Amino acid sequence: MTDVLPQPQPTKRSILLIFAGLMVTMLLASLDQTIFSTALPTIVGELNGVNHMLWVTTAYILASTIMLPVYGKLGDLIGRKGLFIGAISLFILGSIIGGISRDMTWLITGRAIQGLGGGGLMTLSQAIIADVIPARERGRYTGIMGGVFALSSVAGPLLGGWFTEGIGWRWAFWMNIPLGILAIVSVVVFLRLPRHTGGVPKLDYAGMGLLAVTSTCLVLVTTWGGTTYDWNSLTITGLIAATVIAGVAFVIVEHSAPQAIMPLHLFKDRNFVLTTIAGLITGIAMFGALAYLPTYLQMVTGAGATQAGFLMIPIMAALLISSIGSGQLVSRFGRYKWFPVAGTAIVAAALLLMSTMTPELPTWILCSYLALMGLGLGMTMQLLILIVQNSFPVSEVGTATASNNYFRQIGASLGAAVVGSLFVTKLTSILGERLPADSGAGGNNSFTPDLVRHLPSAVRETIIGAYNNALTPVFLYLVPIMLVAVTLLMFVKEKPLATTIERAPHPESLETELADLTGASV
Repeated sequence: MTDVLPQPQPTKRSILLIFAGLMVTMLLASLDQTIFSTALPTIVGELNGVNHMLWVTTAYILASTIMLPVYGKLGDLIGRKGLFIGAISLFILGSIIGGISRDMTWLITGRAIQGLGGGGLMTLSQAIIADVIPARERGRYTGIMGGVFALSSVAGPLLGGWFTEGIGWRWAFWMNIPLGILAIVSVVVFLRLPRHTGGVPKLDYAGMGLLAVTSTCLVLVTTWGGTTYDWNSLTITGLIAATVIAGVAFVIVEHSAPQAIMPLHLFKDRNFVLTTIAGLITGIAMFGALAYLPTYLQMVTGAGATQAGFLMIPIMAALLISSIGSGQLVSRFGRYKWFPVAGTAIVAAALLLMSTMTPELPTWILCSYLALMGLGLGMTMQLLILIVQNSFPVSEVGTATASNNYFRQIGASLGAAVVGSLFVTKLTSILGERLPADSGAGGNNSFTPDLVRHLPSAVRETIIGAYNNALTPVFLYLVPIMLVAVTLLMFVKEKPLATTIERAPHPESLETELADLTGASV
């Protein structure tokens, strides 16, 4: 039997100190997902592993995706403080291994270990906020969390480039050590959560294993499909079949598991289902668009790598402002439903405008389209988490938060893969039709922004037009699915935001107590 011993309500000062530590942790996790985008070519070049470049990113994504539901469920069962410290420690260990790596094997191993820890940093941070702050007050804090993500999305690539060109790419790993230690100290000193007592909980090992297989196969499909292997290849079709089979087996196992890693009763809650599907769709659109915008900006506008990074600032600045602003308004007035509805509609409008971009479009108009997308995303992403958390007691908030994040992560992988596949296929087709064989531009796979800038005017304009015409229609394809998200969120039931923290016992505790009462009455 597992009991939760209540703790005194935290003071305003202690909440702010806890929150500061959580922000450092979230900065660690979000920076690590973006900092290698500019450093990776140099890293794999020095370690003689260009052919293994894909695995530096895939290892992290795969490990973190698998661990998301595990951290969520274990946090609900055994408490989050020790688990959080363990996740940060794993992340630091992975950073040390990556920092001292002398070959690709060690680098990929370090990234995988980082992922094992990183899967818990975001989810546990969000769940810990729910442990100490009632839903009515939580909006202003989750809004700032969204702002941290926006900051890291710009700062990560810039830091990666600065480290690579200056003190060395290994500092992309070394910087995590002092930040991680600072986060651990703040957790140990300031974080006071309800203590869980009792026996060892029953863990859903079968569910964990099947979810790991499903996630692995799906991530590999999205990573390899259309790039390493053709979509109709035996490898990809086999992985798709394995994903479906493992997914069906996972659902069957979860139906009867006593402490399911992703309980099926979560999907009986209307708000959870609607916001989770909307989060997955938003992940597809957001990461599908953002993954290829820097390439578009460099190849079409002629911006350098650093300039392209700065051109992404409008989307992140708008996301920062709208995330914090909408969070403050939700906490003040207690109304939240129409923020994500309006946010997803704004994202759809931004994608529609981005589908009309041309090489002649003034930069300030392009940046205004990006800012509009950031405005919509800031009104959506963190509030979807708040709606999920408001639907369940704190005893299940970690599981619900992790499950929602899991599907959003899957959406991000799907978005980057599908958009990438459509973009590359269209680009190859257009270049094959329009680029003369004697153009002197070399093969289609050898184009770099610098090379394109030095080509003859006619050839350069052909390539620029091909990149524009290959990517902008993909933005248009994303509009209908965003309108689906808008429609789904209109059916969210606006439940009053809780002004206290409800600590319901675990189902396992209820079953045990019922058995005790039944035995006592016989």
